[in-house]
Amino acid sequence: MSDVKDIAVAGNPSPPPSEEGAENQKRRQILDGARQVFLAQGFDGTSMGEIAKVAGVSKGTLYVYFDNKEKLFEALTIEEKSGLAEVLFKLDGEDPDVRAVLTKLGETYLRYMGRPDHVSSVRMVIGAAEKFPRLGQAFFDAGPRQGAARLKAYLDRQVEAGRLSIEDTGIAAQHFLDLCSSGTLRRLLFAVGDMPTEEEIGRNVENAIRVFFAAYGPRAS
Repeated sequence: MSDVKDIAVAGNPSPPPSEEGAENQKRRQILDGARQVFLAQGFDGTSMGEIAKVAGVSKGTLYVYFDNKEKLFEALTIEEKSGLAEVLFKLDGEDPDVRAVLTKLGETYLRYMGRPDHVSSVRMVIGAAEKFPRLGQAFFDAGPRQGAARLKAYLDRQVEAGRLSIEDTGIAAQHFLDLCSSGTLRRLLFAVGDMPTEEEIGRNVENAIRVFFAAYGPRAS
């Protein structure tokens, strides 16, 4: 069904671990525990003590890796969202079937956008951003901005190849992503209805492709 898999996966222990490997494994353990608590309780409702408990580490160990809850949340956001951008926006600029490439991207993107854990993450960041603007900036830079930049690079190549006609590929990239998620994320953020079905996803992306190519399709020769 979905091409997207959870980015945050605990590392597998390997006997005997190197010192660096053990450090990375402990950090991974903390991030995995933090992710569970943040999603369940929100940013404000989460305490470092609860994170330490769920992660299976002492509070002293937790503070060795992260000075405070804000830095831990920021590290988790950057890691997950940047990794996600690489998975979702893995685009072949040389593939001449632009409609097929964008359709696959749109469907995968919309499936992820509708996942309950993603919706919870967005709500959590929005709730914390007013008090901690840096968290909102980190979330935006690691996720939406990275994804749009990768799509822009793909569209640049299609313009060079004459497959699309676009003056500002950065704006066009954002247009496409907004068209795909049109009406869906907003509804889910307000807890109205369930996550989109495959039929809804297909319909949204089909409409997005139609509007996108009406605006940015190749010029008639």
